[in-house]
Amino acid sequence: MRVLAVGGATLDIVNSVAAYPKEDDELRAISHHQSRGGNAANTLVVLSQLGHQCSWVGMLGDDAASRYIIDDLRRNGIDTERATVHPGGTTPTSYIISSRATGSRTIVHYRDLPEYSYTAFKKIDLGIYDWIHIEGREVSVCEKILRHAREVARSTTLSVEVEKPRKSIERLIGLADFVMFSKSYASAHGYRNAQQLFDAVRPFSISAMLFAAWGEAGAWLQGADGRSHHEPAFRPPAVVDTLGAGDVFNAGLIDALLAGNEPEAALKHAVHLAGEKCGRRGLRIA
Repeated sequence: MRVLAVGGATLDIVNSVAAYPKEDDELRAISHHQSRGGNAANTLVVLSQLGHQCSWVGMLGDDAASRYIIDDLRRNGIDTERATVHPGGTTPTSYIISSRATGSRTIVHYRDLPEYSYTAFKKIDLGIYDWIHIEGREVSVCEKILRHAREVARSTTLSVEVEKPRKSIERLIGLADFVMFSKSYASAHGYRNAQQLFDAVRPFSISAMLFAAWGEAGAWLQGADGRSHHEPAFRPPAVVDTLGAGDVFNAGLIDALLAGNEPEAALKHAVHLAGEKCGRRGLRIA
């Protein structure tokens, strides 16, 4: 199947430490490396490994880091020909501390680059794609992108990721067939569980299938009929690295739904993939 994802791609600079430092601490990293990151890009890397033909579009800087990102995506079999390069722009960079003690990660992100534009998106032949996935970023742009995709590619499935509590991002919910929420979005709004989240956002769409990843608690879905389903977390022997687990979860959903699986089976597949990922470093699936 052919999948197009619209969203971010970043340079990740990762320092692994024995345990997360206290404020004003000074400690030595156990290891240090850089890699390509970004929600939409990570999801495509996993989907490519699962056998899908993937294309990424987004905004890049005009620098060596962006060339590194493009090379990495191409090595992973992902088409980047429709990406936009901003002259003189600097690649978005995430500075990540990964704790060996817990497997958790803390991210400081720097971005000084315009968002990908609706004008660029309109030039893409959307009819060739089976699925279009949008990372919810600049709401006004994403809204135009989703409306355009719905108008010109009526048979293509649309999904949107709602990860961060951006102003008015709820406007995107009613424009997609599937919506993936993060626990961080829910927590920022004070929702203590997935049901509270679903109750709050359901008025924005009467038809979308809603998913919520909840870390160690597993994940939930809610259909248009209001019925919910929970899938417990898959626990690896040891939690090694949680970086990108949400992106792997989204890839698992898209993969299973494209295969025609029922939403409950897709949720189980996504939870299992994300759990397995937490038991090893990187995005390489077994």
